[in-house]
Amino acid sequence: VCPLLTIDKPVGELFCPHRYWPQNEDCMNLNIWTPACDDGKRPVMVWLHGGGYGFGSAIEQQAYEGGNMAHYGDTVVVSVNHRLNILGFFDVSDFGEEYENSGNAGMEDIICALKWIRLNIASFGGDPDNVTLFGQSGGGAKITTLLQMPEADGLFMRGINMSGVVPTILPDCEQTEKEIAEAIMADLGLKDIHELENADYYLFAKSYQRLSPEFQKADISVGGTPHLNAYYAGDPLLHGFRKESKDAALIVGSVYGEFTSFMPAPLDRKSLSDEEGVKALRSRIGDKEAGTVLPLFRKAYPDRHPVDLLMLDTLFRPEIQKYVLKRAEVCPKHTYSYMFNVDMPIDGGRTPWHCSDIPYIFHNTALSPYTQEAGVTERIENQIFQAVMAFARTGNPANTYLPVWPSCTKTTENTMVFGKNSAEVKPDFDQKLIKAALKNMKLSDFGSIQH
Repeated sequence: VCPLLTIDKPVGELFCPHRYWPQNEDCMNLNIWTPACDDGKRPVMVWLHGGGYGFGSAIEQQAYEGGNMAHYGDTVVVSVNHRLNILGFFDVSDFGEEYENSGNAGMEDIICALKWIRLNIASFGGDPDNVTLFGQSGGGAKITTLLQMPEADGLFMRGINMSGVVPTILPDCEQTEKEIAEAIMADLGLKDIHELENADYYLFAKSYQRLSPEFQKADISVGGTPHLNAYYAGDPLLHGFRKESKDAALIVGSVYGEFTSFMPAPLDRKSLSDEEGVKALRSRIGDKEAGTVLPLFRKAYPDRHPVDLLMLDTLFRPEIQKYVLKRAEVCPKHTYSYMFNVDMPIDGGRTPWHCSDIPYIFHNTALSPYTQEAGVTERIENQIFQAVMAFARTGNPANTYLPVWPSCTKTTENTMVFGKNSAEVKPDFDQKLIKAALKNMKLSDFGSIQH
């Protein structure tokens, strides 16, 4: 896998069971699962891993295993490793034309992989004309980035962006890294950019980590995310979606708690009645604030305990709301929204966290200890998996296991809310809630710091 700036250490393994693998700059490789190497022309699902643009790998989480998806979905599954951090997103274009798009090298690796897939996937039983990207967090963000890169046009037909609309965390770089590159060269005693290019990665990384905080304080770019240039049109929330991307169908969504749910709830709903929960909530966030937000919360999430308001994600969801409506302006027939609102059966029931929906997408709940709830897990997994497979085949997630799932329009977000007891479409169900929560609640009110 791509060398990382920091050494991964096992932590939170119940929430996201991980695997670890040797790191090497020779990291551009694919993993492929297929039911058969025949002429089946199966849909091709290409997984882009999470970890922003600086961390993670194609095998990082146990749930990334593609065998069940290939088997149960009769599809070819591919996952991609590519350059990250200073190898993939460090713009030294000021030092010569050969580095013209160095700030997006990691994205160019993915494009290279997609070109390879187009030329070769038929030998693995896949249809090169039916490629769906799917990715979570940074992987979802990479799908958006590819939509904004002309070189990726025609290499995929649709995408599933899971918790990947986070411009506040992953903003575009609009400067080059000339200044920090020069400082690193001086720090390492290197004469020019060619010597830096051939320097030992770990010496380079150590110098970068030592020097970058001061550059960040001075608001000087240190890279780490895609670079706005002739190859990349920039964040569509700021610059609009390229009209050339209009035919790419998208499913975009998030989970109820995202980052807040990694922490225990600040109030214990197991020991509080509904009335006691309201009282505790008012005490924590204020009578006036609770009086404004709680009725909107009950309307949006009628099955939730009042104190679950403190676990509500207000980081991803507002941006996704904007993103979906903006995307629907370009692609009104094939823009779908979802919310994963299924509590996990640990700690007496914990609101879903960032990454918790991944096993359901892959048909891998059997590999994830936190999902195990008899009679519930299997049903929800089937609903989500069948929607993914239908989307991969037709560009529409409609299937017999779900109610009608209409596309979003430029004025209405039709969100499929996957809950423990049912899945249902709720048009514009939480817009007022999110606005009110942002206006009336402080970050310290929530289960964990969201920014």
